[in-house]
Amino acid sequence: MLAFAFAIVQLASPSPDMPYREPQLAVSAQTVALAFGSGKGIYVATSSDGGRGFSKPVLVAEADVLPLSRHRGPRVVISQKTIVVTAVAGRTESTAPHAHGLPSDGDLFAWRSTDGGRTWSKGVRVNDVPAAAREGLHTLTSDGRGNLFAAWLDLRKEGTRLYGAYSKDAGASWSANVRLYESPEGTICQCCHPSALYSQDASLQVMWRNCLGGARDFYLIRSEAGGPFSRPEKLGTGTWKINACPMDGGGIAHDGNRTVTAWRRDGEVFLAEPGRAEIKIGEGKDVAVAAGAGRVHAAWIKGGQLLYSTGRKVEVVAEQAAFPSLAALPDGAALAAWESNGGIRIRRSEE
Repeated sequence: MLAFAFAIVQLASPSPDMPYREPQLAVSAQTVALAFGSGKGIYVATSSDGGRGFSKPVLVAEADVLPLSRHRGPRVVISQKTIVVTAVAGRTESTAPHAHGLPSDGDLFAWRSTDGGRTWSKGVRVNDVPAAAREGLHTLTSDGRGNLFAAWLDLRKEGTRLYGAYSKDAGASWSANVRLYESPEGTICQCCHPSALYSQDASLQVMWRNCLGGARDFYLIRSEAGGPFSRPEKLGTGTWKINACPMDGGGIAHDGNRTVTAWRRDGEVFLAEPGRAEIKIGEGKDVAVAAGAGRVHAAWIKGGQLLYSTGRKVEVVAEQAAFPSLAALPDGAALAAWESNGGIRIRRSEE
């Protein structure tokens, strides 16, 4: 049975008009970085004791238009002694139908801190075609040794494609953009964020929701040691025929030799290893996943409640929650962060 500490930190916004949104966690040994957005600002709070306590949030950057809806917030990684945050930002709000506050000129930027999150560099643009990342949905991963990879939903041409870029210097500079996947039907799923992960063996995996034959299913590609990506592999045996975007991208984790993906299909939440049938873990949406020390942690939302499982039992962690993030700790515990009443709560799980 899981045991949850009381809320270690409740980060409360100083203004009800500027709620804290879209928390994301990164862990390296006992260092934890928590990134989130609020109003026009991107913030980071840090912990040096495995998430038992956090610093006061520090402003990373501000933008005139900062997407913070449906998984569009910042991402964060820790690479050696550098914390890197990425986010899509722009200067002009789009007036297109169904834009929902997105920037018409949105670019993906990266900021770095080499002093534990106290000060931050100027932003470096990752997408090499201006405004190509304006949908606001992206992912970021690090191998912990200075190599980073970002992927995003790209709009440089008609239709939505999956693009990516590498950094070999902990986010200081970025490679020419790489087209990772283009659907033969003209677009992948338009509003579900991708996920990427460096494994312990330095292989890189990228997951996204596709759009093929009227189905919105998840696919995975791999790159070994910086080589070319594999052919796309569908995850799970079932399928979801839907003429709409679920706005729910799931997540990916790795533990030892095992890759585990988590995602939603219709109103159900699944775990799936590549090449194997999916396993239903509950009903709901917005699932997050983390793995380490032989355990797979999953958290998701059902009817406003935050549910949590390591495969043995599903427990209610919070009665009011949204958009959870998970990060595994070296000792086998995990941290969960989520939106709650305009602020962010963080809890540490133990077994």
